Amino acid sequence: MPILIIALGVAILVFLIVKLKLNTFVSLVTVSLVVGLLLGIPIGKINTVIEDGIGSQLGSLAIVFGLGAMLGRLIADSGAGFRIAMVLSRKFGRRCIEWAVVLASFIIGLALFFEVGLVVLLPIIFVIANELNIAMLYLAIPMAAALNVAHAFLPPHPAPVAIASIFNVPLGHVLALGVLAVIPTVIVAGPLYNHFLHRIYPTVYRVKSVSKVMGQYHSFELAETPNFGVSVVTATMPIILIVVATISKYLLPSSSAISRIVQFIGSPDNAMLIALLCAVYLLGLKRQVPMKKIGKSMRTAIEQIAMMLFIIGGGGAFKQVLVTGGVAKYVATLFVSVHWSPIIAAWVMTAVLRACIGSTTVAALTGAGLAVPLLQSSSVNAALMVLAVGAGSVFCDHVNGAGFWMIKQYFDLSLKETLLTWTPLTMLMSVVGLGCVLVLSLFF
Repeated sequence: MPILIIALGVAILVFLIVKLKLNTFVSLVTVSLVVGLLLGIPIGKINTVIEDGIGSQLGSLAIVFGLGAMLGRLIADSGAGFRIAMVLSRKFGRRCIEWAVVLASFIIGLALFFEVGLVVLLPIIFVIANELNIAMLYLAIPMAAALNVAHAFLPPHPAPVAIASIFNVPLGHVLALGVLAVIPTVIVAGPLYNHFLHRIYPTVYRVKSVSKVMGQYHSFELAETPNFGVSVVTATMPIILIVVATISKYLLPSSSAISRIVQFIGSPDNAMLIALLCAVYLLGLKRQVPMKKIGKSMRTAIEQIAMMLFIIGGGGAFKQVLVTGGVAKYVATLFVSVHWSPIIAAWVMTAVLRACIGSTTVAALTGAGLAVPLLQSSSVNAALMVLAVGAGSVFCDHVNGAGFWMIKQYFDLSLKETLLTWTPLTMLMSVVGLGCVLVLSLFF
């Protein structure tokens, strides 16, 4: 019954948004109410569950999204993004720019959460696409694939670290084998999938697609933009601060004052705030831009992401209803007596959980817990089990996941377009990731 209820909820959600054209946030909350009641959540508790889902989702993202949107807007309005785009396009050329984006996104993805990486990279991607007169999606697809794969597979991201702890395996082993699995996965799910999608669904690649986050695109004279060094430092400062904090975590004693200061500065919220304040000075005040004009850019950025934040919160409400309604526990019971390869079983359990409840972290942690007995009774490399669970945790991102709605809003896609582009991409990266893990199991 829980699986049928989820299917019914998804069908109602699609009907409300596509057929009735109801606001997406309102549709998500409505469906969350219906599904929650059908799953047996008490009528007096259902509103609290929805509020908790919205709050937990936005609590970890709202600050980063807000500050990131303002930073991105300043980078765009000052011409810094234009400068970066021009230099990159001249260095790599139109033919190689996709691979340059993949490489940069993967490196950045090692340090940043998927959501934060999108906020930081999208302004640059947007400007490059406009300058080269290509569809933003042509660069955004491989960018998002690289970020998502790094987020799900590799330490120091929270889910891989937590899974490694459950399986009691050193992070170094996970990282070493993870890189071997991630590289082919990114190539297949990024550039190769991108070219295939362009052939079978060319209409989604709109050359003049305007990002919901960036708003109206402005062209500049190169001489009036900030120099390349200032532009790059400003755009990548959140990344720099977070990377420094991540590295120092392994090099400095956790009890030292320096370590605590570095970790404080390098937390995503603080890193984004520091970067924004530096951008206000370097891209604005230092160049004699009036504070009133800077404030207008920041205000415009917040106005543009307001509805997106509500939609992401609605996705969090739907996810929380599924978790509280016991869907994870129900799926767990389906795999109590399976007798498959531990790697395949761990992947399948996690993938089914991910598709049902919409949360990468919950699916990963629950799947890992279910797979521990399988590992204990086999000789499989524990690091490969971590990677198998990580691969399963990104499977089939659809309407019950907040990430799905982020991609829809950020990439300016319709619901149908997101289901036909992003959802298959997450299924592909999950399956290819599993294949890479199985190949590695032949040697390790």
